[in-house]
Amino acid sequence: MTDAPALPTVWRPRTTRLVAYLTAGAIVLGMIVLAVVVAPQFKLFDRVLIIMFGVCVAWVLHMLARCHVTADESGLTVVNAFRTRRLEWPEVLDVSMSVGEPWPTLDLADGTSLGAMGINGTEKTLAARQLAELQALIHQRGEAPDPQ
Repeated sequence: MTDAPALPTVWRPRTTRLVAYLTAGAIVLGMIVLAVVVAPQFKLFDRVLIIMFGVCVAWVLHMLARCHVTADESGLTVVNAFRTRRLEWPEVLDVSMSVGEPWPTLDLADGTSLGAMGINGTEKTLAARQLAELQALIHQRGEAPDPQ
């Protein structure tokens, strides 16, 4: 079993952030170029809307890239694309991620579950290490029973 990391610690995907921000930059740049070279019948308002569309797409990509999970002495903060949730350690019963799942799922004491998009399943080695660290912390600080 993996040792629990020192607190506070943050888990976030690397590749997802890189791809999202590079794509966002390319889209905004492409929309600016398109707005400049578009046919003359397009007015200033139309050109601004083209650029604003690129900015909106970049904002969505930023929201996906900002995902992370932070652990500190009192619990977890799960920042997903459009929602942030603060959980105390006793609220988190377990975490699991089956092969092929995009991110792990936190099982909560109230019977619900919560996806933790800050650990990305496509980054297999990194995700496995991050998942093991999170499991160790949950077993150390939460209500989860120790594995046998």
